[in-house]
Amino acid sequence: MPSPTSAGTQAAGRPQARRTQADRSAATRNALVAAARGLFAVQGFAEVSNDAIVAAAGVTRGALYHQFEDKTALFDAVLDAVEADIARRLTDAVAGAGITDPVEAMRYVIRTWLDICVEPEIHRIALIDGPSVVGWAHWREVCQRHVFGLAQALLLGGIELGRIRPQPVRPLAHILMGASDEAALYVAEAADRAQARAEMIRVLDGLIDGVAA
Repeated sequence: MPSPTSAGTQAAGRPQARRTQADRSAATRNALVAAARGLFAVQGFAEVSNDAIVAAAGVTRGALYHQFEDKTALFDAVLDAVEADIARRLTDAVAGAGITDPVEAMRYVIRTWLDICVEPEIHRIALIDGPSVVGWAHWREVCQRHVFGLAQALLLGGIELGRIRPQPVRPLAHILMGASDEAALYVAEAADRAQARAEMIRVLDGLIDGVAA
């Protein structure tokens, strides 16, 4: 019969074992997402095989299918990570620039977005493959989950400060996000990206001028 001390030690050890297994599972998942993210950015979803993903992640095919139903489910996780990074970078850019005026913050966000949209993983994963792989409706849901809040906050702040004319915020945020995504595609796929960026900034600045008080 085990002593009270040994029984207590065993009982205390069980949660630790579960935590260790959870940590291992999370590490495997993170490795797969990171590996797939790099491969999808360079080669595109259709050209990346499951074997290439598990080799880059240093795991087995069994580990891949334990974490994700299929390659599309893995891409969905990658897309979510990319969109989360986009939202963080846009928020950090405004905060780092010390911009407090909501209208000028909107202009700065757009300029930052048109700078980073040409990066391979954002261009390929978020703009090109995203809608076709996970479907347009889910792609928009992922985008809005991360970035829509930033757009709404800037618009609400502008209205509260009298810098933006009072109007329904949610539909306006949809319009501005849609225009920004189209602008990003235009810039990323242009032969002369610098010229395309300048053109789109003028157009989007005009949209912002139209809603500013």
